[in-house]
Amino acid sequence: MDKIGVLLLNMGGPDSLTAVKPFLYNLFSDPYIANFGFMQKPLAWFISFFRAEKVKKAYQKIKGKSPLKEITTAQAIAVEKALGNNFKVLPGMRYWHPFIEESLNELKKSDIKKIIALSLYPQFCSATTSSVVEKFKQCANGYFEFKIISSWCDYPLFIDAWIEQIEKSFEKFGNDCFVLFSAHGIPLSLYKKGDPYILEVERSVKAIANKMKLQQFKIGYQSRTGPVKWVKPSTEEIIEELAKNGNKKVLVVPVSFVSDHIETLYEIDIVYKKKANDFGIQLHRVDSLNTSPKFIEALKNLVLESV
Repeated sequence: MDKIGVLLLNMGGPDSLTAVKPFLYNLFSDPYIANFGFMQKPLAWFISFFRAEKVKKAYQKIKGKSPLKEITTAQAIAVEKALGNNFKVLPGMRYWHPFIEESLNELKKSDIKKIIALSLYPQFCSATTSSVVEKFKQCANGYFEFKIISSWCDYPLFIDAWIEQIEKSFEKFGNDCFVLFSAHGIPLSLYKKGDPYILEVERSVKAIANKMKLQQFKIGYQSRTGPVKWVKPSTEEIIEELAKNGNKKVLVVPVSFVSDHIETLYEIDIVYKKKANDFGIQLHRVDSLNTSPKFIEALKNLVLESV
């Protein structure tokens, strides 16, 4: 059997403070993230220039960089070990090293012709999933034979991996916590155009809640930026609402994030925790999936089923 390549597709993150500005430029140069038409490059430069210092301050509070490269690399190593010698697994990032094209070049050097591209966005969104998938296809077409896994929002082992993490948190903090599922937000206009992301987040949460028989939970959306209208309710709004209703303990499940990065380590662990504390709420976060054995098993099985 010829060796098969597996590419774990993700957005990537700045691996130093000096990488923040070029990372932001790459992000906002992507029309899938923000379509500025013929002004794409100039506006990407403008936004990255003026946002860089604020974003750097956030990264300074989480050791000065995103851990996404290290975590995705560790996931790739673990999945490769689980799959065995017939597979070579690499991370492929959209906006920072190792870029998708860099990892594909490495697979070429290994004389690999067949690839499974697995998006690490469990819930499909045209702003993120489509971007990594289209970039992969652009770089892989004409050389590799490939399959793409672009959505697995209620894949049973993925659901089980989250349940395992939530149950560990219940053991630690008590099962009387109100469970707040937090997902990355999207602009309301994107949802109105028929983007499936919100429905897929709801499918993830429904699968977890049904299996765990959760009685008290809600879904909130975080990471909203800019003047556009975003899908509601926001995670912050729900925290405030829970405080008004007398809730004292909240457990946040970052259901759309499979790895720790700025949204979990800074936004939830620092910003939302302080906000909750100001309202008299103890806020705890479920550990991200990262390289948990159940999650690695999920990724392994997704690949094997695709093969």
